Amino acid sequence: MGAWIAQLRRERLIGASSFNLDFHSISYFGADPVVEKHYVPRRSQRRQAVLAFLAQDATGQVFCYANTDLRKGEEADEVLRFVTFWEQRYGERPRHLVFDSKLTTYRNLSKLNALDITFITLRRRSPKLLAACATLPRSAWRTVELDVPHRKFKTPRVVDQRVHLPDYNGPLRQLLIRDLGHDEPTILLANDLTSSLKAIITRYAQRMLIETGLADSVAFFHLDALSSAVALNVDFDVLLTVIASGIYRLFAKPLRGYERAQARQLFRRFLDTTARVTIAEQAITVHLPRRAHNPILLDAGLIGAPAAIPWWGGRSRRLEIV
Repeated sequence: MGAWIAQLRRERLIGASSFNLDFHSISYFGADPVVEKHYVPRRSQRRQAVLAFLAQDATGQVFCYANTDLRKGEEADEVLRFVTFWEQRYGERPRHLVFDSKLTTYRNLSKLNALDITFITLRRRSPKLLAACATLPRSAWRTVELDVPHRKFKTPRVVDQRVHLPDYNGPLRQLLIRDLGHDEPTILLANDLTSSLKAIITRYAQRMLIETGLADSVAFFHLDALSSAVALNVDFDVLLTVIASGIYRLFAKPLRGYERAQARQLFRRFLDTTARVTIAEQAITVHLPRRAHNPILLDAGLIGAPAAIPWWGGRSRRLEIV
């Protein structure tokens, strides 16, 4: 995995400036009691499942870390293991992390802060917090205009506070946010005490990109098709999903207008087609039929130019349209 991510960094597909983190429960439908029970949101129940932790680069929207070898009680420390992996592999710590409230503990948030890692997370809405929000005067709320063109709720009201929480050393920035599309206020916690309200709210909203990536992995790469109760096998399957999604992101990078397209869209428009293959001594030529999206491949420089394929004994591959 480290070697693959290093390749994506050389291709400048990973910016490594900020990461989205999340857990994903992969249901197991066998009768093996060794598999632990985890909460599966799609079924709204706890059931036998394997828990996967994934990290997504916010810039390239590509998965860059995955681990399914987790046991009960280890979930909260996985964010620290990701930091250790990144530092040992690339000589630097992640600078910015964004995740929801159930990913780790306040104690580990304090450790992240001590490592000089900026984070934004969601705080759970306790009855006490909701009551405190309800009693705040109207004058305490400040309207913020978000620069997000397609967002429906662009002018939330915000209260910016400094709070101290158990097991966390130092102050935390707490944002109480109304009019963000939810009936109850959204509560964000961050150790970033200087960035603007708009920047923090907008960045946390972008955490949903990892949800989109997971949905694409489930629908197209069949991430939830768990076929083994052995954690090592599942870990390898998830790693293959990470690599496959990265290959699709590499393919989409030069395709104008499709840089952020989902893998299933790329497959349907560019890859799901017949072709005539000519194998010669020094080159292999793929003759593609005429299709509506071929001009995009031409504009990206993928048609006509030979490309050397290392595992083909030095032979080159050439795409042509007939």
